[in-house]
Amino acid sequence: MTNKEILSGNEAFARGAHEAGVRVASAYPGTPSTEILENIVRYPEIDASWAPNEKVALEVAIGASFGGGRALACMKHVGVNVAADPLFTLSYTGVGGGLALIVADDPEMHSSQDEQDSRNYARFAKVPMLEPADSQECLDFTRLAFELSEQFDTPVMLRSCTRISHGKSIVQPGEPVSGLPEPKLVKNPAKLVMLPGNARVRHPLVEERTVKLSQYGDTAAINSMELRSTEIGIICAGVTWQYVREALPEASTLKLGMVWPLPEKLIRDFAAKIKRLFVVEELDPFIEEQVKAMGIAVTGKEIISRCGELSPGRIREAFSKIGLAEAIHELPLQQTMSLPPRPPNMCPGCPHRGVFYELNRLKAYVTGDIGCYTLGFMPPLNAMDTCVCMGASISNASGIVRVLPPEEQRKVVAVIGDSTFLHTGINSLMEMAWNKSPATVIILDNRITAMTGRQENPASGFTLNSDVAPEVNIPELCRTLGIRYVQVLDPYDLEATHAALQEEMNRPEPSVLITNRPCCLIKGADRFEKGAVLEVDQGNCTGCKACLRIGCPAIEWKPDSENKKGKAFIDANLCTGCTVCQQLCKFNAIGRKK
Repeated sequence: MTNKEILSGNEAFARGAHEAGVRVASAYPGTPSTEILENIVRYPEIDASWAPNEKVALEVAIGASFGGGRALACMKHVGVNVAADPLFTLSYTGVGGGLALIVADDPEMHSSQDEQDSRNYARFAKVPMLEPADSQECLDFTRLAFELSEQFDTPVMLRSCTRISHGKSIVQPGEPVSGLPEPKLVKNPAKLVMLPGNARVRHPLVEERTVKLSQYGDTAAINSMELRSTEIGIICAGVTWQYVREALPEASTLKLGMVWPLPEKLIRDFAAKIKRLFVVEELDPFIEEQVKAMGIAVTGKEIISRCGELSPGRIREAFSKIGLAEAIHELPLQQTMSLPPRPPNMCPGCPHRGVFYELNRLKAYVTGDIGCYTLGFMPPLNAMDTCVCMGASISNASGIVRVLPPEEQRKVVAVIGDSTFLHTGINSLMEMAWNKSPATVIILDNRITAMTGRQENPASGFTLNSDVAPEVNIPELCRTLGIRYVQVLDPYDLEATHAALQEEMNRPEPSVLITNRPCCLIKGADRFEKGAVLEVDQGNCTGCKACLRIGCPAIEWKPDSENKKGKAFIDANLCTGCTVCQQLCKFNAIGRKK
């Protein structure tokens, strides 16, 4: 038995995969799930790799499972949308070696475009879902997921959330399992080839499996009834159980470790012991609606919001409004701390900044995508008009131009990052070229998957383990897809960027511009060379504020006794020497620091 450790939920998931004997792990980075795979590389016996997207990640895990090895796929909640196609069929085929899918939801949308509740996918796909409440359960439930997967011949979903994935608690690691069968090929086409005739045979087995899993949940230790006061009983799961115990310590709880399928008998037994029953859950009334369908009176979303994260304070306030708790209001953060606002911003030296500055100048209609460049929407750049999902920028642009007259078509520009382009943008560009949609596409190639922490991608030249790998040639790929006009440009050169944008926006057929500067925070000094730091000549600065139009955090504005407007200063600790601000200054006030 190893010593106790303090681990985040994501670190504990990785440890659980190691202890469960996982052979293959595949993922696409997405906050708050990213660190799971980054921690799995600590265990060399696991073949861990990034995939171009979540669908491919799950399909890699499925292949490993069919080969007889235990396999893991990880993604954030919106990634399940991409992986849904294989997931639903996998429910019918079942598994070979155990297969777990960890999905991290993001209530409050700390780093996501929506708050979808992944529990609905478990019910929709008819696969069991476990929901841990702390880091110890992340480890334990991961081990259990593989046991259940093989026992019930099913993939098993594990649901995390931002607070579980990133919060830390004490964990007692265990010893890895032993005696697992060696992987081997076993032909079973009647089970694994989902033609309609085979699928019709499999569907009744899926329904029977759901019933058996529900019965398993009635006695499973991960579903626990905790009786205290019988006045109030609360059904909860995951991190909300932690909140309920803090906010309402006298209330009885039914803590569900398996949130699908629900243990109906256990729920009925708990309800019979309680005078008034509640469900406290984040986001959708997932448990509540099923309990009501059992004919059990229960209160849930009448007092608990469907939107955002819960907290002990929010739960206590909700119960205080119906007279069941003393109100203790949480003050908004801005009332408790006198901190200035800190809106998100691109990093100093970000190669995307100049591109968005020029798009704003050209009054382009910009269809955006998912990445750190989505911050092009923020002032002062104000240069993004749509953002839907991974890869949608190109498809959106292709659709928009089809309803516009020629003079308006020229304004439409799609912006997408290199990792997002390889995720789901390739098919979109293929469609644009195939149907000759006259829009301009900018691929912001910063050589990395920047937003989620600078993970490698198929065009970066390295694998998850930092091994050298083949690089996708993005310009040649665009030409292969049917784009005749492809330009590579330096986004730090504003004049050249402006000219290239004008040229391609006036072109009456699809075209692609590709930027060639790496992320300024990229790993490895040989992949990003910092320029000489810039400074402002205070004698030449007139206070015109032209340099502020790019919104670079390295540029400060300070009052000046001689100039009522104030003057610009450059923080030498932040400046990367990209020279974009220098190109904007008409008074030669910005130059290399002496």
